[in-house]
Amino acid sequence: MNQEKTDKQLKLFSLNSNRPLAEEIAEELGMELGKSDITRFEDGEIRINIEESVRGDDVYLVQSTNDPGNDHFMEIVIMVDALRRASARKINVVIPYYGYARQDRKPRPREAITAKVIANMLTVAGADRVVTMELHSPQIQGFFDIPVDHLSATALLANYFIDKGLVGKDTVVVSPDHQGVSRAREMAELLNAPLAIIDKRSAEEAVQDSYNVVGEVNGRTCILFDDLIDSAKTVVNATETLKRAGAMDVYACATHAVFSNQAIDRIKESAIKKVVITNTINNENKPSCDLIEYISVAHILGDAIRRIHQHKSIKALFDKRYVDELEHHELEFK
Repeated sequence: MNQEKTDKQLKLFSLNSNRPLAEEIAEELGMELGKSDITRFEDGEIRINIEESVRGDDVYLVQSTNDPGNDHFMEIVIMVDALRRASARKINVVIPYYGYARQDRKPRPREAITAKVIANMLTVAGADRVVTMELHSPQIQGFFDIPVDHLSATALLANYFIDKGLVGKDTVVVSPDHQGVSRAREMAELLNAPLAIIDKRSAEEAVQDSYNVVGEVNGRTCILFDDLIDSAKTVVNATETLKRAGAMDVYACATHAVFSNQAIDRIKESAIKKVVITNTINNENKPSCDLIEYISVAHILGDAIRRIHQHKSIKALFDKRYVDELEHHELEFK
């Protein structure tokens, strides 16, 4: 007679948006990705079949909701429902890039708070937990009635500049707008560097927005730090503003490489020395650019999954010293 399985088993699945990152996470965890089949009907409807048993298992589903965001989000909702109906014990949705996060408030009458709508849909579909990275606004966690683990890549990105020796008073961390000041301050503290702000003031149509620097950047290396780069207009204009103010080299740094439309072309034609960004979004099909350097977040996400599965604290993941330790850390299940 076979011995009954008593220990809950962890299984990791990937959908279509960022399978390379999911494969890296699986490698960190010393396991293989679960088997599933994602097909479409002729009219574009998504159909998902899980091709192995998940009964009684703790399942982690990796999927960013970048372009085409609607399709990638529907894949999550359908997969979560399939897992629930297949009797998975816990369904944990790992969303490295949480789309619609910029629609987190109602700035004008008769607009939707879409980030809340997405949270509701994930909860109703049957998700038990969401693991995400660098939300546009941290308060989005409050839109959920289920646990949310909000991870940060700031320490990982800071270590890149520490290794380059870009620390101290000769380096300035710059927020590209007022909304990102707290995020930039965190980076500045890790680099022991001063902080500056781009004062961007929106103008009427047909009139160019104005950019001014608040802080001292003359003769210093600047690091523009934000949560994402979308069209790249903001970082390019901010770079030009910093150069006019006497900055030496200007680095652009962010967690999410959205890179919409002509973003990469704008970066190529700009005065930016280097764009340092993570792989929360898969850009394999976009034009290559020597100015862009990707850093993998697989270590952090893999260790977060391991800690959550073992009911351990994830607080250490926010410490910059952790990133160095993680390079020599094997993610084993005991």
